[in-house]
Amino acid sequence: MEVIVSINEVKPGEASALHIHHGEESFYVVEGGTVELPDGKQVPFPAGTNGINRRDVPHGAFKVVGDKAIKYLSVHTVDKGAPLYDTPK
Repeated sequence: MEVIVSINEVKPGEASALHIHHGEESFYVVEGGTVELPDGKQVPFPAGTNGINRRDVPHGAFKVVGDKAIKYLSVHTVDKGAPLYDTPK
């Protein structure tokens, strides 16, 4: 296993594609904003939000809307040598 820690920023108008990890990802939102889901619904993603994305479970698929970038800390614990992100099958 490998542990990868990063601070990520998704700016207004940018999107996160649907993806999976070969391990788990935990995250904590440092600076929040609003995201738009694939169905067009806009939802707040406030600072302090946290969670875990389980191994091989598709997630992401959102676009940041409004005028605030979203910054979050992520900790990935993934299989050594596997890509950090992958396309769901």
